[in-house]
Amino acid sequence: MDSSSVGIKDVAREAGVSVTTVSHVLNNVPSARVSPETREKVRTTAVRLGYGPNRLARALRSRRSGVLGLVVEDAATTPHAGRIILGADHAARARGYTLMMATIPGQSEPDAAQAGVESLLAGQVDGILYSAAGRRVLPTTFRPAGVPTVLVDAITTDGNVPAVMADEYGGATAGAAALVAAGHSRIGFLTTRDENPSTHQRLLGFRDALQRAGMAGAATTVEAASPDAPGGYAAARSILAGVNPPSALLCCNDRLAMGAYRAAAERGLSIPDHLSVVGFGDVDLLAANLHPQLTSVALPYYGMGTWAANRLIDAIELQAAEPGTRQHHDRLDPVLLACRLVNRGSVAAPGTPAPQA
Repeated sequence: MDSSSVGIKDVAREAGVSVTTVSHVLNNVPSARVSPETREKVRTTAVRLGYGPNRLARALRSRRSGVLGLVVEDAATTPHAGRIILGADHAARARGYTLMMATIPGQSEPDAAQAGVESLLAGQVDGILYSAAGRRVLPTTFRPAGVPTVLVDAITTDGNVPAVMADEYGGATAGAAALVAAGHSRIGFLTTRDENPSTHQRLLGFRDALQRAGMAGAATTVEAASPDAPGGYAAARSILAGVNPPSALLCCNDRLAMGAYRAAAERGLSIPDHLSVVGFGDVDLLAANLHPQLTSVALPYYGMGTWAANRLIDAIELQAAEPGTRQHHDRLDPVLLACRLVNRGSVAAPGTPAPQA
């Protein structure tokens, strides 16, 4: 067989494995579940047949560019956008692709999503990654074009596009569980007045975690405010001024936690001696620079970018290996990546009585 005509399907057939397995092995996909024996067999077969990794030659044959398009909403004002971009870029580079990016306004511009996609398609990208500024359902006007598409922190109305999100419910339960494990029996939750899926999932996780711990009713207090430090200050001030106030607070974001620090200080409460605080988001400029440093639930934004890019490349290469294949799925549930609790200095066992106001 002429090595110049050898394709990935030839390697798959000779090795007795699927085209996807060959793609994963030859592109060193870290998440691929392929045994060492199969990996060796695929590589040996590829060498024997003369199948090489020359992406330029493959691009000319397949009419692919080797470029992924990434649309990012509100990139300049969304703290986590940089981590998603970095994860996607690292994954793309590891597999021989480059990233082309378009930034657009967020939810205030209903037509911006499609416009961002169209601008990248004009650059002949092989597939589209779409990263929303916050978990949401894309409008009905959004229609992925004739290239593979993967969503980050978003789903389509019909749910037929692969998507990845953070498990914010699980993150909230982890934060609440850490406070319960430290011995707290009265825990407050500072949330925001924003009605969005992220806020709902975090509040639901908090309530379910405390219910499983046998704590409900008077043992928990929920206060809503604006999603910033002044809002956190106002909400914490209200909770801490109540009768039998909580000895710990779980905050819906790190900015609320920052405001809670101020409210605690005004009442003469030391963190964590008199009040334990857990944030959400693990924003570096806040969590690591408060005193004491803030224990916070870290969202897996880098991992979301990595997962999305690898999932997109898999779809692109499968489509190239099997011409005529198009991305079509029944309704899909988004993949949820676990959040991680970053323990710092703001949580301790309740012990020191809080001073009277």
